[in-house]
Amino acid sequence: ELILLTFFLLDLLFLLYFVLFFHYLYLLMWVGSFGQNISVSDTPLAIAKQGSFAVGGTVVQHSGAYDNSKFTGFGTPIEQGQSYHADHAVVDFQIPVDAYRLPLVFIHGYGQSGRCWQMTPDGREGFQTLMLRRGFGTYVADMPGRGRAGRTTAETKLEPKADEQFWFDIFRIGEWPAFNKGVQFPTDSASLEQFFRQMTPDISRHDMKTDLTALDALFGRIGEGIIVTHSAGGFPGWLAAIENPKIRGIVSYEPGTYVFPEGEVPEPMPGLTGTLRGVSVSMDDFMKLTKIPIVLYFGDYIPEEVTDKLGGENWRVRLQMGRKFVEAINRHGGNATLVELPKMGIRGNTHFMMSDLNNIEIADLLTEWLHHNKLNK
Repeated sequence: ELILLTFFLLDLLFLLYFVLFFHYLYLLMWVGSFGQNISVSDTPLAIAKQGSFAVGGTVVQHSGAYDNSKFTGFGTPIEQGQSYHADHAVVDFQIPVDAYRLPLVFIHGYGQSGRCWQMTPDGREGFQTLMLRRGFGTYVADMPGRGRAGRTTAETKLEPKADEQFWFDIFRIGEWPAFNKGVQFPTDSASLEQFFRQMTPDISRHDMKTDLTALDALFGRIGEGIIVTHSAGGFPGWLAAIENPKIRGIVSYEPGTYVFPEGEVPEPMPGLTGTLRGVSVSMDDFMKLTKIPIVLYFGDYIPEEVTDKLGGENWRVRLQMGRKFVEAINRHGGNATLVELPKMGIRGNTHFMMSDLNNIEIADLLTEWLHHNKLNK
């Protein structure tokens, strides 16, 4: 009887082992099916301070006295005597223990929010965390009218326009439905779904003043820092640095357009997605950009010659204009660097290089630049 009991208990343990083993495999498949990579670094991060706040914005105040005895519906208030706070940015921040003095301020591009900096579509660490691990405080903004900063004074009509295949091409992930050969973007369907679901409508006022007010208020609150922009976020980045001396450096990932001194704006560059024009600013304002270090990064699949491909054409003219911008900054005594990743032997990067599979390598390049320019004080 003792022998039978022993065998019975061994069978139970064996069965329990298999149940736990297959349950573990199921969890792995379940997590993977949602594009979440569980290989995120398990090295603990020591965070000294973190939080969230709003900056900038306006207040609309209606005249008269507010009457709290009347109810006309949750979505149809009587506005008399009431206020409306809007057009602000929302900012998440994390400051690591023993952080460098100058934090990084991340600004997203068109159709995006701060999510594009926080984590990759396949669940790896984004630039926010990668740079925290390197000792930099991080501030990640949702600009006015985007993401969680959706309270706006703009009157707009939102229509569900199908456009995801267009952006797949524009962002140089591939030519729908094919991914670019050797692309660094994760090619599984779950990651692509996560990427599409991080896009957000722009219900802002579409004016630079609103964005610049928010950025000025942000640096007014946190003090000196380094602005890190992406795509359409590049243009307000130049203007913010002109207006605010607390911006001590600019990192721009594939900026959408550029500023030039009066009389030195390059000829317009026509392309398949429209004609790119530089923006004229006074020489005094342009010279402010020559006082701080600037770096631009561009990824792969950008042709030198005119093509009939949306993504290639959109960024061909922006890269060529970027070369002229960097030349102008340096000709006037500045410190600007243009990094074209394929020329360094780094291939396969899309417009979202901070989310690509080699984003650690891209973050390493940024870290090297920050140290080289003594911005890691």
